[in-house]
Amino acid sequence: MEGRFVTGSTMGHIVRMTMTGTFGITFVFLVDAANLFWISQLGDPRLVAAIGFAFAIQFFSVSIGIGLMIGAVALISHGIGAGQREAARHRATGAAMIACAIQAAVALLLVTFRHEIVGATGATGETARLAARYLAMSVPSLPIMAVAMIANGALRAQGDGTRSMVVTLTSGSVAMVVDPLLIYGLGMGLDGAATGVVISRCVMLVMALRFATGTHDLLARPRLNDLRETAAPFLAIAFPAILTQLSTPVGNYLMTHVMSQFGDDAVAAWAVVGRMTVLAFGGVMSLSGAIGGIFGQNWGAHQYGRLRRIYRDAILFGLGYTLITWGLLVLAGPALSAGFALSEQGGEVLRAFTHVGAGGFIFACALFVSNAAFNALGRPGRSTLTNWVRDGVLTLPLALWLAAGFGAPGVIYAQAVASLMVGTLAAWWGWRFVRGFGADLPAPVDLPPTRPYPHVDRFRRR
Repeated sequence: MEGRFVTGSTMGHIVRMTMTGTFGITFVFLVDAANLFWISQLGDPRLVAAIGFAFAIQFFSVSIGIGLMIGAVALISHGIGAGQREAARHRATGAAMIACAIQAAVALLLVTFRHEIVGATGATGETARLAARYLAMSVPSLPIMAVAMIANGALRAQGDGTRSMVVTLTSGSVAMVVDPLLIYGLGMGLDGAATGVVISRCVMLVMALRFATGTHDLLARPRLNDLRETAAPFLAIAFPAILTQLSTPVGNYLMTHVMSQFGDDAVAAWAVVGRMTVLAFGGVMSLSGAIGGIFGQNWGAHQYGRLRRIYRDAILFGLGYTLITWGLLVLAGPALSAGFALSEQGGEVLRAFTHVGAGGFIFACALFVSNAAFNALGRPGRSTLTNWVRDGVLTLPLALWLAAGFGAPGVIYAQAVASLMVGTLAAWWGWRFVRGFGADLPAPVDLPPTRPYPHVDRFRRR
């Protein structure tokens, strides 16, 4: 069966896959923001700050899950594009089992050392205790989320953006109903917010497996051989992708520590900025995930000429999306500040994001597109390098420098400057990379020894 991305308009595929992903992911982030809103209405800034600290830590585990999903989407889409569907099914199952095991280990570490980890973010006193409690209740559901993300990634590798969207919409809808009931109706407060996260992840797993197995038969029955055959090629893509994804929570973790020096009001605003970032720019984040499968299928089918068009169209789509979103955030800023009951200091932090920080996503989008190209086309190490230069090398010194001059808003400015510097370089590097592919060129030479893609004879089941 031919992959659906190897023919037709590349911009059409990008828009369709990105927008279906955007609707789903934005709704999930909307639910997350609503969760924070319910907590903020309890009138205790320590609760909002506790979620902010916990979010900085959970960001690590979620980023690991995204890296694992990127590896799975690349591997599955290569197989589908190369016409090796049966092998792709077993790779999907193997990836799901590996991802579940990895996230179970991460959950164990986070729960065991939660107090020490929370303390390292700068949280103290009751705020630190509340953040640790939130983690203890929500983190154990990470293995459930891992399998759900792999199954949902398989849907995207297949090109079924609609059902992938339905998975996230369904889990988000359940959370939208359950969260206020638990937080207010049952008087559980912060515990209710953590319980809602677990319920939402369980629903996501059920829906993702239903479509991935029942509709498309994308996952094979588990077997030991799946682990042996999948581990090397999967981890060869997923491990660099995980390192790439981890740069963002590391940067966020460091920024949270810098922001904590300005008090709970600043951290509460930082938590709001985090929710608004993923809510407003869910389309940019979805773009990166959407084009991974498009790149992968065309590479697996040796349609190298289409790779350049995919890259160009993705950059143009992201630019238009970001400019529109930036304008809307500027207009919505005052209402957001009032709605989340932010203090004067918190309002300044939020205003720095809506007026300056949001603009930095023009360059962050370019970085995300180059990451997708490098990950899907056999050069994941380049994504790791560019992301860590931004988040691990530049952001902290810029934040310390700009915070010294501008206070808490300087943290927001630092992120925008770092994105501008690295995003510009990454966009150029990615374009040179995809231009290097031609109809007569072989696959990159630094693939895993098993070379499971894109060549048909290398991807066949033994």
